[in-house]
Amino acid sequence: MAKKKTINKDFLISLYSTMIKIRKFEEEGTKLYRQGHIRGYFHPYWGQEAIASGILSAMNKDDYVTSTHRGHGHCLAWGADLVRMFSELLGREDGYCKGLGGSMHIADYTKNNLGANGIVGSCVPIAVGAALGIKIRDENKVVTTFVSDGGCNIGSFLEGLNLASAWKLPVLFVIENNQYAVSTPIESSTGETDLFKRGLSFGIEGIRINGNDVLEVYETANKYIDYCGKNSYPYIIECLTFRKSGHHINDPGTYLPEDKVNFYRNNDPLNIGKKHLTKLAGLSDEEINNIEQETDKVIEEALKVALDKPEMEAKDFLRLVDEY
Repeated sequence: MAKKKTINKDFLISLYSTMIKIRKFEEEGTKLYRQGHIRGYFHPYWGQEAIASGILSAMNKDDYVTSTHRGHGHCLAWGADLVRMFSELLGREDGYCKGLGGSMHIADYTKNNLGANGIVGSCVPIAVGAALGIKIRDENKVVTTFVSDGGCNIGSFLEGLNLASAWKLPVLFVIENNQYAVSTPIESSTGETDLFKRGLSFGIEGIRINGNDVLEVYETANKYIDYCGKNSYPYIIECLTFRKSGHHINDPGTYLPEDKVNFYRNNDPLNIGKKHLTKLAGLSDEEINNIEQETDKVIEEALKVALDKPEMEAKDFLRLVDEY
């Protein structure tokens, strides 16, 4: 199991750096989409950065991860290369899936990232299968799968809970509850809005936490990743959060209530992260600004490199079609 990290200045900086990298990546991705450089859909992760950053910092790098259609943040928090991430979004051959997967299908099997998926909830059975493999091989590993609140209403989620419980598998189910499945509020789609309780009928315990507080997310994840590994049994962490925009980049989100928008704007993950840096790590505003400016430079350089990468030639594309 992952060794609990000391909550010190360096660790708090690393958590904030991951969150700001995700935010700035999504901001640049949005610009690229608006400029016509990105084909297909684009689902920003902004507003949910604390979840990926906190959960994945608690895992070992030989553990496994499965992701969602809103998965850029998971990839980046798991250590994905910025150039290859931008390249995939831009359809470049040097992307993680040779530019053929695009925004919703980034994976890196060499790093145990089993992939994002455009089919809502489908990451769950993949995670359960990976966990079964861990058990068969008698390995000391855990699988974390991220699923949306909308995904919790999909049959594969409940089937995954059932099998993970019946087979006693080390799966951490992380529900990113941003309270809206596209434009449908959670209160209109389920009678029980405490989504972690979905596991109780399968004998799986869970907890709901503030998904915008990266330190709370990390400490909770650290505890229950250890639980999943030691007991070879699943657990559910429901992270309450709120996306900063509509469902995808072309959704204006006009259905989002103004009071909720204002509340979560004031409780933005980056704002909470800054408070941790000032109160717990003793950083000044200038030092925090320096972290952000350094991230700007790294993002800018990676984007420049990715934009210069070539798209796959037609003959190579047709060869892949024949092979697979």
